[in-house]
Amino acid sequence: MDIVITYVNGLDPVWQRDYEKYTNQPVLEKRFRDWGTLRYLFRGIAENMPFIRKVHLVVSHESQVPEWVNRNEVNVVLHKDIIPAEYLPTFNCNPIEMHLHRIEGLDEEYLYFNDDVFPMKSCSATDFFKEGKCFLGMTHHLFVWDMFKSICRNSDHLARRALGLKPRRLFLRPQHVCTPMFRSECEELYAKVPAEIAKTSMARTRNGENLNQYLFLDYMYLKGRLVNRRISKKHFSVGVVSAKKLHQFITRPSHKLVCINDVQLSEERYNELRQAQLDAFEERFPHKSKYEL
Repeated sequence: MDIVITYVNGLDPVWQRDYEKYTNQPVLEKRFRDWGTLRYLFRGIAENMPFIRKVHLVVSHESQVPEWVNRNEVNVVLHKDIIPAEYLPTFNCNPIEMHLHRIEGLDEEYLYFNDDVFPMKSCSATDFFKEGKCFLGMTHHLFVWDMFKSICRNSDHLARRALGLKPRRLFLRPQHVCTPMFRSECEELYAKVPAEIAKTSMARTRNGENLNQYLFLDYMYLKGRLVNRRISKKHFSVGVVSAKKLHQFITRPSHKLVCINDVQLSEERYNELRQAQLDAFEERFPHKSKYEL
C-alpha cells in the first residue's frame, strides 16, 4: 500500500503571496504554520510501517518541498498534477482531498495522512486493510454546531444519495487519524457526483457547504467495504496539553499513532510546545530515514 501526505508550509513567501492575492485575507497563522515535524512523520513511517510501497507528498508549489526530502524515495505531487486548473490555486484542504486518488501510479490501497499524524509504534498492514476491506472507527452525530460538523454531515448525506439511500438525521464522523482508502472506490464515487465535487473544488477557502474526505469513507462504509474498528491512536490538542505530557508520550508512546492537533496559541506557548515536540521527536526518532537526504 501507499501513503499520501498533504503538507503546507505557511512560511513560504510564494505560497503567502498567492494566498493574500486570491483570498484578499491575511494568512491564517494557526491553520498554516509549520511546526517543523514533517521529517519525523517520515521517520515514523520508515521505522514502524515497513510494508509501505511508496510515499507521495502533495504540495501546492515546488517551493513547498523541504530541501531535505529525498525525491528518489518520495514522489512529490503538485496540486496542478491532480486538480483541474480552473480550481487552482486553492487554500482549502477539502478540494485537495477530493482529488488525491488521481495521483499517477497510486496503489489501490493507500493511507491518507495529514502532517499532524505520526506512526509512533510498530504497525502492520492488517491494522488498516484485510481481505478487501479497510478499518476505521466510525461514530454517529446528531447535532451540527460548527463548520466542520456541517461539512461532515454534507459528506454523509451525499454518500447516501450516491447509493440511492435516504439521508438520516444522524450522520457519520470517522475517527480522526490516518484514513485508509481504496482508489477504485474513490474513482467510482468521483464519477457519480461530479457537480457536487466541482462546487467544493471552486471554494478557495473552507465554508459550511463543502464536502471533505469523509465523503469517500462514508461511501465505503455504506457499501460494506469499511469496517467500524478503531485504529490505535492518541489525540492531543496543543491548546490544553502540557509540554511535559507531550514529551512523555512521544518518547514513550502508548498507542500506535498520535495526532497532535493545532489550535490558536500565544506566540510564547507555540514556541514552548514546538520546541517540546522537536526535542521529543528527535529523541524518539534520532536517525535519518531513507526519505531524507
